Amino acid sequence: MAARDAVDVTALLERGRTLATPVLRAAVDRLAPPMDTVAAYHFGWIDAHGNPAAGDGGKAVRPALAVLSAEVAGAAPETGVPGAVAVELVHNFSLLHDDLMDGDEQRRHRDTVWKVHGPAQAILVGDALFALAQEVLLELGSVEAGRAARRLTTATRALIDGQAQDISYEHRDRVSVEECLEMEGNKTGALLACASSIGAVLGGADDRAADALERYGYHLGLAFQAIDDLLGIWGDPDATGKQTWSDLRQRKKSLPVVAALAAGGPASEHLAELLAADAKEPDFADFSEEEFAVRAALIEDAGGRGWTAEEARRQHTIAIEALDAVDMPDRVRDRFTALADFVVVRER
Repeated sequence: MAARDAVDVTALLERGRTLATPVLRAAVDRLAPPMDTVAAYHFGWIDAHGNPAAGDGGKAVRPALAVLSAEVAGAAPETGVPGAVAVELVHNFSLLHDDLMDGDEQRRHRDTVWKVHGPAQAILVGDALFALAQEVLLELGSVEAGRAARRLTTATRALIDGQAQDISYEHRDRVSVEECLEMEGNKTGALLACASSIGAVLGGADDRAADALERYGYHLGLAFQAIDDLLGIWGDPDATGKQTWSDLRQRKKSLPVVAALAAGGPASEHLAELLAADAKEPDFADFSEEEFAVRAALIEDAGGRGWTAEEARRQHTIAIEALDAVDMPDRVRDRFTALADFVVVRER
């Protein structure tokens, strides 16, 4: 445990960001105007007026995992950089489209791309980032790059499936816990699984090792999303960059909501009645903060908050156990574990 405690997670995240950002910026520079500018705004490199900015670029967990996984194969961290960039491009493709579909007006404490540049640019730039991701990998021209591209394509399809499930669930009265976990495994777990293995694949690791790393990343993704779901209801807006009760405003069937509805009992039944009535409202324009607070309190009283926190811990444990199937240096294993610990103890 002493070695694990010594891991500097901030430095690990910064290493991934530092290695990936120049290559990511060079890829974005390939886009035709004005898509290059719109993408630069989305990544926080410029403000809405085109001036240089030092925006919040996100947690950088995926790049950190991609460059770390290269070390599993005995390769230098830099070997994983094209994978890190490709995964980041796909992740941000999904964010651009998700913000538009969900009507989110804020991301990382700034107006979202569709709000500033319009829906058409959000769609086009998202599509362009998706295409760039494959280009960054395939231009390496190696067998390993082809294997990595196949894994990224599979993960991207699962991610899109997850978003489609998420949207469809908003219009249903009830969603089972199993359905919610399947959706979140697709929407979040698949891409984190790819990030956790893609550097190793580029470094020449065999499919057995890559598959085990994907299992780690998949379950880490479920833990990550469970924490996100908690923050989506109870997170501090100053930390998350989103509105109070964000997921409730969007009628999301997130894990705390689904678990609360499945629990039974007075709080669960009252919550079900309120949400059924809410579904008949075209929007929440007339809702007060107190009304959202009542729904959040019912979710907590029904056990949804506690169940989700416990599920995050359970998925974290499964992720760590998946590493046992992979032969790697102890220092690399400790870093994977430290990143997993970071995911389940965060405020944004």
